[in-house]
Amino acid sequence: MEVDYLFQIGDNIVYPMHGAGIIEAIEVKEISGEKQQYYVIKMFSSKMQVMIPAAKIENSGVRPVTDIDSLKHIIDIYQHGESDTEMPWKQRYKVNTDKIKTGNIQEGVEVVRDLMRLKKDKALNSSEKRMLDNAHEFLKSELGLIKGITEDQIKSFC
Repeated sequence: MEVDYLFQIGDNIVYPMHGAGIIEAIEVKEISGEKQQYYVIKMFSSKMQVMIPAAKIENSGVRPVTDIDSLKHIIDIYQHGESDTEMPWKQRYKVNTDKIKTGNIQEGVEVVRDLMRLKKDKALNSSEKRMLDNAHEFLKSELGLIKGITEDQIKSFC
């Protein structure tokens, strides 16, 4: 039952649709009569604990926290990227949901950027307000963990 671990206890990670967290433990659990190794992750924004089978971690979308060099490119996309303002809200909601589900910080930033721009022009419906709040919370939870990030870089997303 040996698994080659991608993450170690104490690693900061990002889990799609949940935000940033920390690997608290790697434990063996018996569920339905089968023993498996699990990553035990404490999520920062929701304060919940998530367990993911170690054998399935690669397909779960869990990834390391973004580094400062990647963040500089992402800030540029946030500030200067194009938004599609002509898309009907149902289609926009589906596209944005799919982006958030990837767990990719760039796509999450695009969701926050596009909804913030849209919010300046007109009121968001309740679903999009909730999506913006969640995407913004996931983004902030990761930003706080990036080594070398400045307060000004964090504020550029607010």
